[in-house]
Amino acid sequence: MTDFVKSIAFGFFDTALEMSPYLLFGFFMAGLLSILISPQLVERHLGGRGIWPVVKASLFGVPLPLCSCGVIPVTTSLYKHGASRASAISFLLSTPQTGIDSILVTYSLLGWVFAVFRPIAAFITGVFGGAMVNLFDKAQPQTPDNKNSCTDECCRPASRINKIWNGLRYGFITLPRDIAWPLVVGIIIAAFISALVPDDFFAEKLPSGILAILVMMALGIPVYVCATASVPIAAAMMMKGLGPGAAFVFLVTGPATNAASIVTIWKILGRKTAVIYLLSVVACALAGGLLLDFLSVGLGPMAMMNHHGRMLPLVVNYISAAALFFVLAFAILHYREKQVLTK
Repeated sequence: MTDFVKSIAFGFFDTALEMSPYLLFGFFMAGLLSILISPQLVERHLGGRGIWPVVKASLFGVPLPLCSCGVIPVTTSLYKHGASRASAISFLLSTPQTGIDSILVTYSLLGWVFAVFRPIAAFITGVFGGAMVNLFDKAQPQTPDNKNSCTDECCRPASRINKIWNGLRYGFITLPRDIAWPLVVGIIIAAFISALVPDDFFAEKLPSGILAILVMMALGIPVYVCATASVPIAAAMMMKGLGPGAAFVFLVTGPATNAASIVTIWKILGRKTAVIYLLSVVACALAGGLLLDFLSVGLGPMAMMNHHGRMLPLVVNYISAAALFFVLAFAILHYREKQVLTK
């Protein structure tokens, strides 16, 4: 029993140690993006029909660190401010799959191939889904609600100092608050998989290929796992023999779909759009998983995991891990305090 607990604790700490420098840098970059990319800028470019607004919506969405639940109110705001259905779906597909923080965490735990392949696949999924909405959903575009323009804090004018503070607050308080618990739970699940699942378990029980991809898709679609939290789980399963294609499918369907997002799309954007959204996730995840399995044959298994070792001095990892735990703890406590005050 003692050895089992030690194994879980070691797995948890080792994963946190490996990803903490990259995650902290991702938080900083997310805060920077929140300053540089304003809601007004996004909304201005996503209206109208055609493929170009769809491409821009998907491109906007890839670096933004929003999970599938957090992206729903943002997409709703974009749609109410004049973004087309196609642009809204494109943004909704590309955004939760990845983000600047999850890209860096993906590199730290899964290596460069996944770190490059994942945002490209998210972008293609967004463009594909938006194009399908343009093709099959001929609903009349809505008129922007100019009377009810954005009045939130993010849309108000701010001085340069206030913008910097708002960016730091978003990067190191708001964003960590939103992903803190899912991230911790994801690392714990990864630690349990490492401790409980025998080596090569997935390779023996779930051979790589279309069957493994379909099983992981069935697991990922109904389950809510944010883009960053899904990475340590996928890494742990790959260490136990899961193929890269099946792991990629989990990284796509887990963050991009859940019951809440599908129901919200159904109510706000319509039934046909919701069906197109879900089919786009399934089709692109399946195609991406099969392609990644094909690439893994040529690149070799060494390229599909993090085999670059610790690129940073160990002391940097320890300091970063301590800073990460502090940021997450502060964000959770700040969120609880805010909830108590609002009751």
